[in-house]
Amino acid sequence: MNTATTERSIVSAPTYKVATQLDPPHRVLIAYRLVACATLAALFWKWSFFQGCDAIYVSFPVTDSFFPLWLQSVWTLRVAFVTTAASITMGAVTCNDITRKRGAVLALLGATVLVIHQGSHNDMTFATAWWTSLWSVWLAFRLHRVNVLPVASRQAAQDALLRRAAFVSRLILSMILLGGAVGKWTSEYWSGAVFYDIYFAERDFWVFNWLRGSFDEAALREIAMWYSRKVVVLESVAGFGLWLLPAKYAAIAGVLIFTSIALLSNFLLFSVLLSLIGLAAVGFLVKR
Repeated sequence: MNTATTERSIVSAPTYKVATQLDPPHRVLIAYRLVACATLAALFWKWSFFQGCDAIYVSFPVTDSFFPLWLQSVWTLRVAFVTTAASITMGAVTCNDITRKRGAVLALLGATVLVIHQGSHNDMTFATAWWTSLWSVWLAFRLHRVNVLPVASRQAAQDALLRRAAFVSRLILSMILLGGAVGKWTSEYWSGAVFYDIYFAERDFWVFNWLRGSFDEAALREIAMWYSRKVVVLESVAGFGLWLLPAKYAAIAGVLIFTSIALLSNFLLFSVLLSLIGLAAVGFLVKR
């Protein structure tokens, strides 16, 4: 009797272990990895542009006394970029909660250097990456707390965490959209003058090339005015209301808004917007 029991234990133990290892990741971990992949794609979207900037920064060094020497160094910039990208990757691929937390924190530190460095502070690519890195730190630490709960209560806790993560992502997106809208609450934007000068007059992009070939200057200015007003109203409404929407509706709205900005303005803007698109897409993973 004891021998049979022992044999059953020996046979069943490895089977249980294998089954545990093959358990699929919960949606909240998928959300973390989704945002990490989107942020990585954003960082490398205009890689050739960054390489050119690096070469110029070395060949024609600029010194601004506002920045301390270590925030003027090209090596600080390089190390910060590599650290951010490598840490995001580490946090995304690992199955260990502690390693994920360390990766998230290191990525946030690297992104922080990028948003204050003389050579990168004015590139919104790193500003949006900073916000997604902050969200990732928030989620990584809470995911670790949930994963150590008893199995019986873990599923419900993970579902609740995912709902909170989607809500926090909506808050961040609403804040960014509202910030963009506030900067455009001026007569120059409402009249379309700013967008006309930036995009409609000479911008080499398929939308504006087609418009210049199809309409005269007076019509272009009229189109620029309504285009600009559409942007101001859309960003204002989304900034005030996106965070109030249910998760899936907010995800649809966010992905459409940020994707359309790049598709209708400049493909290079995906370096700024892919991080936000990933953050918006978290809402798709919420069950209800």
